[in-house]
Amino acid sequence: MDGTLLDDEKNLPADFWKKEAELHEKGIVFAIASGRQYYNLAEKFERIKDRILILAENGTYVVHKGKEIHVNPMDHASAVKFLQIGRTIKGAHLILCGKNSAYVESEDATFLAEMRQFYKKVEIVADLTKVDDIVLKVTVCDFSGAEANAYPYFKAFEQDYKVAVAGKIWLDMTHRSANKGTAIQKVQKELGISFDETMVFGDFLNDMEMMKSGKYSYAMKNAHPEILKASAFVTQCDNNENGVMETITQLCL
Repeated sequence: MDGTLLDDEKNLPADFWKKEAELHEKGIVFAIASGRQYYNLAEKFERIKDRILILAENGTYVVHKGKEIHVNPMDHASAVKFLQIGRTIKGAHLILCGKNSAYVESEDATFLAEMRQFYKKVEIVADLTKVDDIVLKVTVCDFSGAEANAYPYFKAFEQDYKVAVAGKIWLDMTHRSANKGTAIQKVQKELGISFDETMVFGDFLNDMEMMKSGKYSYAMKNAHPEILKASAFVTQCDNNENGVMETITQLCL
């Protein structure tokens, strides 16, 4: 989604709905793989949600044609550990991403305005460690820069958990096996889709495993340097130039 399918103003390409319909007619399944909450994505793609794949919360929650097909949660004790560490980071804001809702402690207006772009269901609570929900991920919003500032606090946990810089201000912690690539492999097995029949697009570090899940892996022209290295191809146009749909049009339509 962000930095890939959407432009910097969070708009879908003008021809998206028409092109997705053409893909559907050709029997090609369109999938959204994002760090965003499922409810946010389901609302955004309401008119086609009953025929597409949605891989939400960095692959921890997958729905196909409105039916849940994969959940990869984090245990509560681990979530509490990350929340406690996150509370020590000056200026950082925390999101506990549950299956039923996203939960926050902060009432900072700037933070809430930013996070509500990606989360439709949000509850403000007194203590995130007391939330009773299936935990999909713990997210840190760090306006000073997630990769440089927040990431070092969690780097030591990379052997046992998935720690992913998901954007300039976003850092996600999930179950060790949870990522977009693992989710796509589950989907491939479920739907009988091969590696050679899969095309993926990504721009940031939380897309790393996904770039290895399909033969046609495209880094966006505007992608993080590590994603550019990991991909098989690079789009000719960036996210503001309709890079995803232009590539799909050339190769599939």
